[in-house]
Amino acid sequence: MRSKKALINIISSIILQIVTIVSAFIIPKLIITTYGSNINGLVTSITQFLNFIILLEAGFGPVIKSILFKPIADKDKPTIEKILKSSEKIFKTIALIFIVYIILLCIVLPGVYEKEFDNLFTISLIVIISMSTFSEYFFGMTYGLYLQAEQKSYIVFIIKIFSFIINTIVVFILIKCGANIQTVKLATALIYVIRPVLQNIYVKKKYKINLKKVDGDYKIPQKWDGLAQHIAYIVHSNTDVAILTAFGNLTEISVYSVYSMIATKLSRVVQSFSGGIDALFGDMIAKNEKENLNKSFNIYEGLYFTLITIVYACTLLLLVPFMEVYTKGINDANYIRPAFACLIIIAEFIVIIRQPYDDLVKVAGRFKETRIGAWVEAVSNIVISIILVHKLGIIGLAIGTMVAMFIRTIEIMCYASKHILQRSVWQVFKNVIVIAFEIVVISIIMNFIPEFEVYSYGTWVLKGVCVFGVSSAVVLVVNLFVHKNSFKFVWSYWKKVIQSLE
Repeated sequence: MRSKKALINIISSIILQIVTIVSAFIIPKLIITTYGSNINGLVTSITQFLNFIILLEAGFGPVIKSILFKPIADKDKPTIEKILKSSEKIFKTIALIFIVYIILLCIVLPGVYEKEFDNLFTISLIVIISMSTFSEYFFGMTYGLYLQAEQKSYIVFIIKIFSFIINTIVVFILIKCGANIQTVKLATALIYVIRPVLQNIYVKKKYKINLKKVDGDYKIPQKWDGLAQHIAYIVHSNTDVAILTAFGNLTEISVYSVYSMIATKLSRVVQSFSGGIDALFGDMIAKNEKENLNKSFNIYEGLYFTLITIVYACTLLLLVPFMEVYTKGINDANYIRPAFACLIIIAEFIVIIRQPYDDLVKVAGRFKETRIGAWVEAVSNIVISIILVHKLGIIGLAIGTMVAMFIRTIEIMCYASKHILQRSVWQVFKNVIVIAFEIVVISIIMNFIPEFEVYSYGTWVLKGVCVFGVSSAVVLVVNLFVHKNSFKFVWSYWKKVIQSLE
């Protein structure tokens, strides 16, 4: 049953990320070509500053989810309701704090951009863009976390899939009809407001949960450790745009945001292949199934590293040609930055490598033990970025991010291996060495293949097929030896599926 839920979660997560990435490519391009890079930079800047408040949710969220696994496994409904009541209380408090934060942004940000935009224009965008986030905290965050812990993330994913599709269609129509940016963003906000409300209704009806008479004083362990750790993460992940905003360069913010959007959306597509798998591991940890956990994680690890190496090797070789096609006709900023593209993809790759281990740390509730590394990542990113941004611009920011991410990734991978999986950390370094070797071999082979000009999406796809073929061949050949147990599992699984169909 657990495996079936995990498979449904993975499939729905993959569909969600495909829809998300299609939407993410369509909407920014429409905004840039219709309203200009400055408007896109302003929207990105506002969104990133609003993301700072998400540190409160994401700090408490993983902690709350980690303590739900045990009562869910034991079918202890009274404890579940107490946790959810305390969670709801926390997130409604965050919603009120969020209102104060929005007011502060409305006071500060208009002054930063007053040379380019009217104050009322900036304030209206801040208020409109913040609407959906407030709704998420006030109505649906608790119930979304419960569904994830119940291994029913697919419910959350399905709601998001339809909201993204509807939003993309509505935004496309509004822009083509000549609507201003405020109208477009208001439509998006109203569509996204519906999502948390639907989650709320579904959980209450499906699981007969009524929190009105439940005691809301349940003490959630390690919540402040989770918050402290995620404050560090949000500071780290938003450092680059914050520094660019301080320098008041909206054009560079727009360039950074387009590359960052591609990198992060790509990461989410990859992560979708593990959507809901953390809940499976959380259930095993709650039931103290150590042997089963290690066996399942080793199989997952081998398949995961095979996938991400192919994906990111292709991205390193295809991102700049894609940007040449994607930004054709946009002349108000230089979007072709090969060095920056390479650095930001390597940085994102370093983050995605640690994802399975990071998931283990969170579902095991090891927030206190790993919080120092989170702060080292945040502080090192800020210091290096500020030092380098003066001379190297956004390339300096990318270097700061990459170095900080590398430090944190090594720490998380070693901690999870030693203290949760209780295996040698050599396994971690072996995986990293293998990945580096594969990417070097792919790059060498591609240097011997004749280049052809990429001038359209069609020619880019042709180049992509060639790069994908080489990358897949190299990675699969190497990993058939390095991660042979993972491939044996996949082979036996599909044999059973085929036999069941006969």
